[in-house]
Amino acid sequence: MRYFIEFSYKGKAYHGWQRQPKARSIQQTMEEAMSTLLRAEVQLVGAGRTDAGVHARQLFAHFDIDNKLDTAELVNRLNAFLPEDIAVREIREVLPKAHARFDALERTYEYRVVGQKDPFSTDWAHYIHLPLDMEAMNLASAELLKHSDFECFSKSNTDVKTYVCHLKEAKWRREGDTLIFSITADRFLRNMVRAVVGTLLDVGLGKSSVENVNSIIKSKDRGEAGVSVPAKGLYLMKITYPDTLFQLHG
Repeated sequence: MRYFIEFSYKGKAYHGWQRQPKARSIQQTMEEAMSTLLRAEVQLVGAGRTDAGVHARQLFAHFDIDNKLDTAELVNRLNAFLPEDIAVREIREVLPKAHARFDALERTYEYRVVGQKDPFSTDWAHYIHLPLDMEAMNLASAELLKHSDFECFSKSNTDVKTYVCHLKEAKWRREGDTLIFSITADRFLRNMVRAVVGTLLDVGLGKSSVENVNSIIKSKDRGEAGVSVPAKGLYLMKITYPDTLFQLHG
């Protein structure tokens, strides 16, 4: 039987989602916990990867197991067993061919920027003491929606077959002293969101222009885009699936 597990985590202590040979990952931590509790080897297939230090408000993975599970009990046992920076929200039985990665329709990320030094946000947001022009950054964000090839924002030497991503939303908003960038697409390239934010912050700081964003995208050159902002401000917020994925027969 196949199950989806929904969970969230703070990424500070981990080297990203995916298993690493010599570094602790979210995937390894969860697989070890589940294998111990279920007394069977569990392999998780995640909806996507997050880099070292990136946080997730919502992530999904699927796994297969022979026995039918008491999912509510397993959620409680896992939350008692896992470190406090990982929390399981729900486990649901799904159709046998349901796939956490390939069946995802959309993914939404947020990036947080604070303009005032705050020891309580040091690990969870990017601090920029200079004033930012949010109106200009939103104009530049709107330009992103006119494009689909985002090679200029992709990490170098990746083995992807295409750099095409279909963006649905990209905009900034203010919540108190925090500026939050939200971006939604069907898929993202490695390091893409952090490179996008770095490019938009250049516009907000007056180092670049709205018009220049189009030139950067058309160049397909990572060297033309802004620097990658720190991982600590990035959050995977939501993954959307078709409703039929969770409708079991019978």
